[in-house]
Amino acid sequence: MPLDYERLIRMPPRETIHTFTTRDTILYALGIGAERLAHIYEDGLIAYPMMSVIAAYPGFFAPEPEYGVTPRQVLHGEQSIRLHRMMPAAGTVRGVTTITDILDKGAKGAVVNLTRSIHDVADDSLIATVDTGLFLRGGGGFGGITTNGRRPHPIPDRPADKEVRTPTRENQAAIYRLSGDYNPLHIDPARAQAMGFDKPILHGLCTFGFAGRALIEGQAGGDASRLSRLGARFSTPVFPGETLLTRIWIEGKERVAFQTLVEERGVIALTNGLAEFGGPSQQDDCVDDAHRTRRSQGK
Repeated sequence: MPLDYERLIRMPPRETIHTFTTRDTILYALGIGAERLAHIYEDGLIAYPMMSVIAAYPGFFAPEPEYGVTPRQVLHGEQSIRLHRMMPAAGTVRGVTTITDILDKGAKGAVVNLTRSIHDVADDSLIATVDTGLFLRGGGGFGGITTNGRRPHPIPDRPADKEVRTPTRENQAAIYRLSGDYNPLHIDPARAQAMGFDKPILHGLCTFGFAGRALIEGQAGGDASRLSRLGARFSTPVFPGETLLTRIWIEGKERVAFQTLVEERGVIALTNGLAEFGGPSQQDDCVDDAHRTRRSQGK
């Protein structure tokens, strides 16, 4: 059943208020396998920039039948973050989530792209911009545009310059879900089998966090404040207990391409990865002016 394009694209921005403590920040860090004291000890605690993916997250807010979308149709396709200032270790943030475009992939499905701006409630400063791409199986065929002109970041056709291994634990998903994603797919064997998996899989955003941590270790000497941008496409699910191998290609002084593999199975978990360093960026986020204008006019 095709999704209802007009209803979805006209959905007003969803605003979410989220208060988090140092305990939440430590729990997120443990959920992505952190061991550095700076990220797991409240004295001088530093939040990982990847924590922006869960800040003021509104949940999937269009599962109602009138939109032609059900949760079982939804696959996480892409994720990116851009930091405009460092994530605070505790505080209250406001997230504003907007559907930026919907792409019609015909019989394959549809792609819904969303952008969430995260602001510090204390002074309304912009902390981060989070872009998410969702693939909706069976949602295509509504006669919409097929592309928005954006292309995935290419992976160089040469050996990687660096590799960083980050093992996950058997209970990694059980820890990560305490940061707010309680989808039973990641904890309940029966639900996982019903979805076609032998056992519960790791959250995609947990894998994303592991990759970010590997890049910070491999390219920034463990200094999380240097990561300003991170993005990738999801390719294959990861099972808790598997080892992630992040391959890094240096493309410039503060820019790298990357790909994350599951070492035991030799499959790609994240691909078309791009990371930038040098500290939080004051540049505009990935939403172009056309999208901004269209949304402000309700088109």
